[in-house]
Amino acid sequence: MRKKTAFTICTDRQANLRYLKDRIIAVIGYGKQGRAQALNLRDSGLDVIIGLPQKSKRQARQDGFEVYSTEEATQVGNLISILAPDHLHQEIYQRQIEPNLSSGKTLLFACGFSIHFQLVLPPDFVDVIMVAPHAPGEVMRRLFLQGKGVPCFIAVKQDRSGNAQKKALAYAKAIGCTKAGVFETTFEHEAIGDLFGEQAVLCGGLTQLLKAGFDILVDTGLPPENAYLECVHQLDFIVNTIKSYGIAGMFDRISKTAEFGSYLSGKRVITKQVKRQMEKILQEIEDGTFAKRWMKEYEGGMRNYRALKEQVTEHPIEKTGKKIRRLSR
Repeated sequence: MRKKTAFTICTDRQANLRYLKDRIIAVIGYGKQGRAQALNLRDSGLDVIIGLPQKSKRQARQDGFEVYSTEEATQVGNLISILAPDHLHQEIYQRQIEPNLSSGKTLLFACGFSIHFQLVLPPDFVDVIMVAPHAPGEVMRRLFLQGKGVPCFIAVKQDRSGNAQKKALAYAKAIGCTKAGVFETTFEHEAIGDLFGEQAVLCGGLTQLLKAGFDILVDTGLPPENAYLECVHQLDFIVNTIKSYGIAGMFDRISKTAEFGSYLSGKRVITKQVKRQMEKILQEIEDGTFAKRWMKEYEGGMRNYRALKEQVTEHPIEKTGKKIRRLSR
């Protein structure tokens, strides 16, 4: 059993940008998260450069950044923010980042995956920190421009400088997260919680539940459009209501019929057997089985990944959903 730790929550008052002033932040990767963080950092008055392969530099240059190779950016930058996809961290780090590290630099990650599962093994002469926003990059950027933010986790793995936590808080402030709340955690807790939440609940579990409900109604003779509207279309209302008022508050805001039926039927869907499967998923995450399987999949050319992705895109719920969304615009 993992030892439980209390959450510490930080806001704007605990964060000071001076710990990143006069430093060069090298953002490695310029996807949706990398672009959003780089723009927010620059708008907060910090010095930002981008590290990318040659073929990927156009967008960053159009946004007005100085763009270097990953090797050059690592040499120039004082804080290296690694925002490339998780499965590429090991390769990028070993070939392009590690040989160019020097004393006094800081490695920053947006999730705990590659550090906790030892895909990346930093030297002991650098700070190693995490700032993990809990929103897609596009959402984070939009809220930042509105003067708002998204919550995030921060963690410190190595504190060579004595200011690692302060740098993590300053970075979180610069991308807007301290406006929504910064939660101190560990690389281990973030990595395991993130993978489990994605796989068993928010992405894997939820999508299978939606498709199962859709399939059952269609198989019993309801039109696909009817099944989609009943099982999928109102999901945003339910999620937003839970986020605003909690689960009990959501039940207060739906019909009494829906509420009573939910109390009776929800536990018949999420049974003890389902919970046992979730426990097995958690165990496979904790012991590293999933991480090894994912890296093996990547190194083997991702054939299974592409086949599974095709199954999802070809499901009838996708065709029906496109039709409903066109009508709803």
